[in-house]
Amino acid sequence: MGQVTMLLSALADGQSERFGELYALLYPELRRLAHSRVRRSGDITLLDTTSLVHEAYLRFERTKDVAFSDRAQFMAYAARVMRSIVVDAVRARSAERRGGDAVHVELDDAEAIPLVDPGANEVLRVHESLEQLAEIDPRLVEVVEMRYFAGMTVTEIAGVLNRAERTVARDWEKARLFLHACLR
Repeated sequence: MGQVTMLLSALADGQSERFGELYALLYPELRRLAHSRVRRSGDITLLDTTSLVHEAYLRFERTKDVAFSDRAQFMAYAARVMRSIVVDAVRARSAERRGGDAVHVELDDAEAIPLVDPGANEVLRVHESLEQLAEIDPRLVEVVEMRYFAGMTVTEIAGVLNRAERTVARDWEKARLFLHACLR
């Protein structure tokens, strides 16, 4: 039994104090996933790799009732948590750019300058499209979360989900076609 499996088993048995050990063990892998996501999002979120991984840790800590039977489930959940963090950061930044709770004053529309990054809009639109896709096929959403939000390769996703690479590649292609149709 590997160390990750042993720690996941301990957590499932109610030894919540072991979560820090698990996170420390998987920290380099989580950091790599976060780095690829931050690199692709640029300045949209104002997050860096470390803050994304640490924010994910805090969210994991808040959800004590989540149990993972294996590494694959943990990594899939980590990708979902990172997606949630990125979307929340984009929403918060967009709200700040629009003045948050400040009183809005209308200016001449001809002189208007867009206040939201096209990249920020993309993240939010992808998130909304994924919510629609989840109603049709939740399995495809898992692949998109890991590929788009966590920056994992098809090979890595196949390993995490314990599926054939060809199946993951097909799922990714189906999801891409759906997202392309939604984002047009």
